[in-house]
Amino acid sequence: MRILKVLALVFLPALCSVGGHAQALPVYLDDTKPMEERVEDALRRMTLDEKIAVIHAQSKFSSPGVARLGIPEFWTDDGPHGVRPDVLWDEWMQAGQTNDSCVAFPALTCLAATWNPRMSLVYGVALGEEARYRKKDMILGPGVNILRTPLGGRNFEYMGEDPYLASRMVVPYIIGLQSNGVSACVKHFALNNDEEYRHQVNAIVDDRALHEIYLPAFKAAVKDGHAWALMGGYNLYKDQHNCHNRYLLMDILKGDWAFDGVVVSDWGGTHDTRQAIENGLDLEFGTWTDGLAFGASNAYDNYYMARPYRELIRKGEYTTKELDDKVRRVLRLFYRTTMKRHRRLGSMNSEAHYATARRIAGEGIVLLKNDGGVLPLDTTKALRVLVVGENAIKMMTVGGGSSSLKVQRETLPLEGMRSLLGDNIRVEYARGYVGDTTGEYNGVVAKQKLYDPRTPDELIAEAVAKAKEADCVVVFGGLNKSDYQDAEGHDRKQYGLPYGQDRLVEALAEANKNLVFVNISGNPVAMPWLDNVAAVVQGWFLGSTAGEALADVLTGRVNPSGKLPYTWWRSLDDVPAHKLGTYPGTWREDKKIIDEEYKEGIFVGYRWVDKEKTKTLFAFGHGLSYTSFNIGKATADKSSLSLGDSITFTVPVTNTGAKAGSEVVQLYVRDCKSSLARPYKELKAFSKVSLAPGETKQVSLTIGRDALSFYDDKAGQWTAEPGQFEALIGNASDNITQKVKFTLM
Repeated sequence: MRILKVLALVFLPALCSVGGHAQALPVYLDDTKPMEERVEDALRRMTLDEKIAVIHAQSKFSSPGVARLGIPEFWTDDGPHGVRPDVLWDEWMQAGQTNDSCVAFPALTCLAATWNPRMSLVYGVALGEEARYRKKDMILGPGVNILRTPLGGRNFEYMGEDPYLASRMVVPYIIGLQSNGVSACVKHFALNNDEEYRHQVNAIVDDRALHEIYLPAFKAAVKDGHAWALMGGYNLYKDQHNCHNRYLLMDILKGDWAFDGVVVSDWGGTHDTRQAIENGLDLEFGTWTDGLAFGASNAYDNYYMARPYRELIRKGEYTTKELDDKVRRVLRLFYRTTMKRHRRLGSMNSEAHYATARRIAGEGIVLLKNDGGVLPLDTTKALRVLVVGENAIKMMTVGGGSSSLKVQRETLPLEGMRSLLGDNIRVEYARGYVGDTTGEYNGVVAKQKLYDPRTPDELIAEAVAKAKEADCVVVFGGLNKSDYQDAEGHDRKQYGLPYGQDRLVEALAEANKNLVFVNISGNPVAMPWLDNVAAVVQGWFLGSTAGEALADVLTGRVNPSGKLPYTWWRSLDDVPAHKLGTYPGTWREDKKIIDEEYKEGIFVGYRWVDKEKTKTLFAFGHGLSYTSFNIGKATADKSSLSLGDSITFTVPVTNTGAKAGSEVVQLYVRDCKSSLARPYKELKAFSKVSLAPGETKQVSLTIGRDALSFYDDKAGQWTAEPGQFEALIGNASDNITQKVKFTLM
């Protein structure tokens, strides 16, 4: 069958000639014709069975094209951090290929922490090149759900707590990816903020919070990024599953936002044929996810939008009106991808991609604390450096759920330290703690052996003894991508560090004052020992070049410039979702649905910190450098603006230190008087600027009406009320150094 499809693609244009005289291509094949004309022509030629076939899967990760018309199969693959290895046609087991390894790029929390949209663009381009080489037509990503609780198992795949930051960072990713003719599939739409009970959680959210916090990044992906596909979430909203949620998909996405792309179900996220028909689902994947081996002998034909849909049409219960809209969208997707001629060929595991991954990682690593200047490590003199912790030797590309990858190579932190610290520096290692020793996920086996039979006491005793003899101790700890940590399917069970790491850090801090803790995670964690350590680095899940990137920052080869994309709480009692008792929700009497009310409304993250005057470990937007910066006096190009106008603030930024570095200038807006309750401030602009020692640059930040607006839930629209506003400018949400008043007329 596949051979016939290939022959159709190759020879169908040639068949469009009679007696040696070239005839015009059918409109649907002629890429000189407008897309919508081609879509309508193909639609008219398709049979009912062909229309039904293209709106559901034919295998784990593919859907059929239209073989009779020479339209090829459509192949998806998991992201968003790399191209996942191939599995068997009907099973989750590995296909056993030898050419499906990839470069793993840093997790999206790290990308967001760069606060640099240019990094998003190069990330998307490189990932798209890898996807094209592997003949993938859609990458299932990026993810832009808001971090509402630090226990969220999938937060590492998303872009933090702030809707504006996520909006600015997701758009270039999509543009870069789709420039290769590979579709983005932005996920998980919407309110997919928990992993625990993710198929049963019914999110109860007021309209202000929905529109101001949880939808903006998706809206930017559609309106500014022109994403070709979105994936529905597993959860429910207004008692409807989000893969066929009328309010989200029909009213907002396809109605208000005029989305012309495809809504894809999450794998196993479809539950009802009639709701799928009527409520906006276009392409169904993953139902009966064990394929032909489980459930039915013709599992794909029995999908909700397969034979059951066709039978309802044949019975006259539905016309083809809804079906034709779905097929039009799928055909549009084909013409943007599989039917787009002259798509780039792509490249895989190139040195350019490794360099891109390393650069993004270096920009996203956040220096949280650096007392006494213990960092960067002085590589010009002889040092004895002790590296401690399982995360120094554990592969983090394996595990975590659908974003688990099969990498060509992954440099581990210990390897990176040993290769970059130089010959005159002695690097020793102590395990310190034992966590997850499996090193395997979905058939991909990690390269290292992690089994260690020693007791926690023995491990700590060894580490302490070596720490007493070292000049500096670097602990690589944090979380990993095992179940109930940073992983799909479950949320974390606790805010504290697992595997007895607190006890280890406290013992090491007593043994050596020059202690650096490198936290590997996608979430904040409790740090009861924070005052006793000299330095803290947030190291994320960095992908293939993790070891090099971490060593770059620790040794000063790269001056850290990352900023936190979320609030780092002291404890769960400070987090509004937990303080208000709304997470994980309340089970209904039938135990089938759990209602989770977002009682904090719009006051998520730093908005709650300002409202409640809560102390944090580290604020949203916080991040240190090995140099120092001065943000000078900010000025505005006007004192007032009308609703259709914009205002530009200019601020001089000077590198007052001895090293080249980059600073992120952050602009928050405060509405001095509003008819509705508003956060004290909200991020509305930012710019990353690189400066040589002593250099000054003028940074301009422009905002318009949208930056001053709130969602009026009674009127059902965005509103900007005339009055006094303030632009609050600084380098972190808790370090505002400039205030400029202006008026909205």
